[in-house]
Amino acid sequence: MRADVNSLSWRKSSHSNSDGANCVEVSDDLPGIVPVRDSKLAGAGPVLLFPAAVWAPFIQAVQGRA
Repeated sequence: MRADVNSLSWRKSSHSNSDGANCVEVSDDLPGIVPVRDSKLAGAGPVLLFPAAVWAPFIQAVQGRA
């Protein structure tokens, strides 16, 4: 799969800390796909693409352990 991730709108996880460590960003711009990246790399690093059907259960599992 190829996606143009340069023009996506990104949001930082509310669980990322303010000192710049543990910064994860996601985008909601691609229907059915959840792009995830490390914001510390300022867009120069890799972007992982997850199917939304897999991402939603992952987030639910993480929230259940928090």
